[in-house]
Amino acid sequence: MYKIVVTLLMLLLAAPAVAEVKSKAVHYQHDDEQLTGYLYWDDAIDGKRPGVLVVHEWWGLNDYAKKRATMLAELGYVAFAADMYGDGKVTDKPAQAQEWMQEITTDVEGWRERASLGVLQLKQSGMVDEKRLAAIGYCFGGATVFQLAYSGNEVLGVVSFHGALPAAPAEAKGRISARILAFHGAADNFVAPEVVQNFQAKLQESQADWEFVIFGGDVRHGFSNPDAAAFGIENLKYDAQSDFDSWERMKLFFSDLFAE
Repeated sequence: MYKIVVTLLMLLLAAPAVAEVKSKAVHYQHDDEQLTGYLYWDDAIDGKRPGVLVVHEWWGLNDYAKKRATMLAELGYVAFAADMYGDGKVTDKPAQAQEWMQEITTDVEGWRERASLGVLQLKQSGMVDEKRLAAIGYCFGGATVFQLAYSGNEVLGVVSFHGALPAAPAEAKGRISARILAFHGAADNFVAPEVVQNFQAKLQESQADWEFVIFGGDVRHGFSNPDAAAFGIENLKYDAQSDFDSWERMKLFFSDLFAE
């Protein structure tokens, strides 16, 4: 019996640590606005690893953005779900979401500064390899990660899921070092065809390294969010295949981006 117990103890000690995603609230500030984001990491991983910023939809930092950050932590990254609106500002009302979003986007420099503060929280976590940083965003968050790329932030790459498509400004020509990957639904009527065309044309003019993936058929805005239809907007619709395909392509993108 003694030998059996000793053997079992030795096996337990030799077993690899069980992965467990940890999280904690991080309080930070931009101008007069108090912000609260959330850091996620797998505590079974030792050493520094790549860090990924996650920027929420126009609804605010809700459970969906936190879920995506958790999924990134499960892949071995440190993820930070940034707060772009202010501590506790979350809504399911489109009018309120639009108001909060416009408060941020009308001041492009301030918008970029607030997004960059999210990247800073990753760097200050002590768990991240500062030379391997990236950002992903959804809806408003997709537009936000484009602004990070346009501003020359040190992220290596950005990924947008059904994001708004602000065009690269003329002054960004030759200065966009981040690789860009964007996923868009062909039936997303929030973004006019001419906006899509201009977005691609300006990226081409900017000499950026970019890829724009359009999912055909009835793929609308919010295609990655299983709860998209709950908001009661016709153009919001989940598409399981596009959700799966975009996430898998993002994983390949990061594998290449962060390769040592």
